[in-house]
Amino acid sequence: MSPPSRHAICTESLLNSHARHIDRVIDHDHTEAPLVPSDHMMVRRGVRCAGAHLILDLYGGKRLDDISYIEETLVRCVEAAGATLLHIHLHHFDDNSGVSGVAVLAESHVSIHSWPEHDYAAFDIFMCGDTQPELCVDILRDAFAADRVEVSEHLRGKGL
Repeated sequence: MSPPSRHAICTESLLNSHARHIDRVIDHDHTEAPLVPSDHMMVRRGVRCAGAHLILDLYGGKRLDDISYIEETLVRCVEAAGATLLHIHLHHFDDNSGVSGVAVLAESHVSIHSWPEHDYAAFDIFMCGDTQPELCVDILRDAFAADRVEVSEHLRGKGL
């Protein structure tokens, strides 16, 4: 395996209590290039991208029809990830008490669609910038007492 082509110079910034900000990188030819520019891009595992999109399937969950509890849980997710909550809209979408909704963030969104009659919920967690969307996974697993959680990650806009 070849050594990395860029060396990060890290500075801690008090953007929020969860973030470490990397200001710049220096190429081997000693020229500077922005790593996390002001355009809200993200760097995950060394890949610059528009954001991380987590697709989360939650099986064997409880309280998937409780709108107040779902809202409280989404707020906890947003806070843990270091994101900025703008608005939450949740509603029952059918007679089975399933809940559909979204937490709109300055950094994108967290959405839910639940099927309580099947003890199942689908979550989309899409965030950019200095956020940590992966911190939502354990919060959702624990909050809904899930038997099983499956997560996949897609880096949106890789290489931008």
